[in-house]
Amino acid sequence: MMPTSRGFKLVRLLDDETIGQEARAQNSDHSAVKLWLRLLSCSTQIEQEIRSRLRQRFGTTLPRFDYLAQLERHPEGLRMNALSRYLMVSGGNVTGLTDQLTAEGWVERIADPTDRRSLIVRLTDAGRAEFLRMAAEHEAWLVALFEGFDLEDKRVLYDMLGRLRVHLAGKTAAAATPVNRAAAKDGR
Repeated sequence: MMPTSRGFKLVRLLDDETIGQEARAQNSDHSAVKLWLRLLSCSTQIEQEIRSRLRQRFGTTLPRFDYLAQLERHPEGLRMNALSRYLMVSGGNVTGLTDQLTAEGWVERIADPTDRRSLIVRLTDAGRAEFLRMAAEHEAWLVALFEGFDLEDKRVLYDMLGRLRVHLAGKTAAAATPVNRAAAKDGR
């Protein structure tokens, strides 16, 4: 009989080729290492599937999709530096994507009315229509990937990951305080 966890049959679906990052975990590893590798493996597995589907269905990349998604969330547009921060990539990456998407007619650069030195990037009507078409399928893909995973488990996982984000943000903020930097410098 297969072991179960909360009614979920633990089936060995992942072989040596598909297990990914989690294959690095050892029984003797600290629970934090195992948790990190499991989170990374799940994230990577979903990301690879989405990348593949975006490429096959729309001939686009995940970075382009993410770029368009940020602009969709900000219909008034974003300054390039803000877009770079939201995407967590360099300004050069944003400039390259902006050049491509402008040439395709999906985004436009407009002068920032509050700062003549800055440009705002926003979706064109054509870009918004194309993005919304991709976004609808993207959402359906995610729904399908999680289909059959218990609704209560999804809720609990979502809540726990939210608690983890808050916990990690607190750790990061505490590590950035001047007292901690001074203690680290003094070797305490």
